[in-house]
Amino acid sequence: MFRPFLALAAMASVVIAAPAPLYAQQAADTPVLNRSDVETIVREYLIANPEVLEEAFMALQTKRQATADAERAEALASVRDDLESSTNSAVLGNPDGDVTLVEFFDYNCGFCRRALSDLDELIEGDPNLRVVLKELPVLGEGSVRAAAVSIAVHNIAPEAYPEFHKKLLSSEGRADDQVAFAVVDEMGLPRDEIEVAMRSDKVRDTVSESNRLARLLQIEGTPSYVIGDVVEQGAVGVDQLRARINQQRCGEDVC
Repeated sequence: MFRPFLALAAMASVVIAAPAPLYAQQAADTPVLNRSDVETIVREYLIANPEVLEEAFMALQTKRQATADAERAEALASVRDDLESSTNSAVLGNPDGDVTLVEFFDYNCGFCRRALSDLDELIEGDPNLRVVLKELPVLGEGSVRAAAVSIAVHNIAPEAYPEFHKKLLSSEGRADDQVAFAVVDEMGLPRDEIEVAMRSDKVRDTVSESNRLARLLQIEGTPSYVIGDVVEQGAVGVDQLRARINQQRCGEDVC
């Protein structure tokens, strides 16, 4: 793809770098290229063949993506236990399922709210799916406060957490601790105990763990999903998630 350009550059560099004896062997009318000549030739070549720049940029992007994928794969192998088996994370679906889907979410993420139905559909249609939820409050102080209540609910009343999570993620307007406690009160959960649990190290440790994992896996927003060795960023839809689950389970998009 780059042979004409590379050949030209290589030829020019040889001429510039050639030792004096080589010049003595050249015919008297053979031009000797200096740096200015080479720069002019390269400039004229690029102007005449601008597609080379696009090809070079695409090659650079491909190389960078390959490097990022390799780094992510290495990171996934090193954090698998924290990602899928941490006691800081809530688990939905079948806790003994054969495939684990990890979701990073924020209660103020509009795409997370719309993607809630995707997870519901996947869990209802797949009795062997295990879903791990990672609190990643990246959308302001309200998200941090809502996450603190959510983590406390998971610690104090884990059996009530799935319903609490769905209600809070389905709430209208911006989520914060007040909105989260409205859900706590609606469900009749022990508010006093949850308020105490909010101030525990468990809340800080849970959020710190999610932030660390997101950084290592180069996750830049919510929702993001990890299924096996694949990281999907964004609300990719139920069909793509189901295909990833099937690929993990049987190596095909459809099992």
